[in-house]
Amino acid sequence: MGGTELNAIRTAERLDRARFAVEFTCLAARGPLLPRVRDGGFRVTEFAIGSLVGGAALREGIRLRRWLRREGVDVFHAHDIYTNIWGVPFARAAGVPLVIASRRWWLETNRPAHSWLNRWAYRMAHRVLANSPSVGRLLIQEGVPAERVLVVPNFIEDQAFVPPDDTFLAPQRRELGLRAGDEVVGVIANFHAIKDLGTMVRALARLAASRPHLKLVLVGDGAEREHLARLADSLGVSARLIFAGRRPAQPSMHWLFGVSVLCSRGEGFPNSIVEAMAAGRPVVATAVGGVPDAVVHGETGFLVPPGDDEALARQLAVLLDDPSRARAMGEAGARRAHAMFGEREVLHILESAYLTTPATTP
Repeated sequence: MGGTELNAIRTAERLDRARFAVEFTCLAARGPLLPRVRDGGFRVTEFAIGSLVGGAALREGIRLRRWLRREGVDVFHAHDIYTNIWGVPFARAAGVPLVIASRRWWLETNRPAHSWLNRWAYRMAHRVLANSPSVGRLLIQEGVPAERVLVVPNFIEDQAFVPPDDTFLAPQRRELGLRAGDEVVGVIANFHAIKDLGTMVRALARLAASRPHLKLVLVGDGAEREHLARLADSLGVSARLIFAGRRPAQPSMHWLFGVSVLCSRGEGFPNSIVEAMAAGRPVVATAVGGVPDAVVHGETGFLVPPGDDEALARQLAVLLDDPSRARAMGEAGARRAHAMFGEREVLHILESAYLTTPATTP
């Protein structure tokens, strides 16, 4: 239940149904987002390959090729490394007029074989979608011709710009134990190692002595949760750290924060940052991957080096010490998010790409 998955579903929900008949194919028809897909009226077809290599992958690939031909599919859009590697070649074999692979991450996969196979899939695809200009440049460096790179950023829904009323905010504050005088810094992220939430906990410890009302809210869950709890305990800030668990995407929990943070070591283009900007929150984020494509240093927030808790704490203090500056940065971020990442603007780019059959094939 990450940014890639949510973005795919939100895109499908908003494509022009008068022009596009959308169907989902997946490698496992289960998970927390499946009810939302089915509630949206989308048919879901599962291709249970088990692994990327082997007899099941080949059999299901042949089945996919037949399915694509039978359904008369015009566009096949793979969204992650697994569907790039497995799906793109069979979609080309089926003669689909437009086959799109995607790069929505920054760091390479931990498996060298997957990296090699994924780059091969890029060569098989008519287009490779990058979710930020920085990722697009990375694709070109990896050998994808510039004319085949399609940059389509993650978008933010119109409703994300609308402040929720107190019927949402007040119960959330009570549940999390937040009081009127608290300074609230928040992060919304999966608790994965690459998100480096430990750096935020260490920054909290640096600020704690001078800011008695500072609280850190972590929204999400994952394998790193126990490690983060132990780290906070060892630094003496357990009472300042609030694990909020997973929460619905809208209304965004960013509305509860004074400052929103993302301290990842690698990002293609983070949904969380754009959601924070839509909520008018100043952002402190690590200058990695596509983050600088969203956050303008000194204008909509601050960028810091990855893993540098001292720099992170210093920039947080600047915003917490100057509420008027923080408010102005948040307002600038909301304007930037609306202009560059609004749903109408982004979906227009994608829909235009779907309707353009490539003149040449790779």
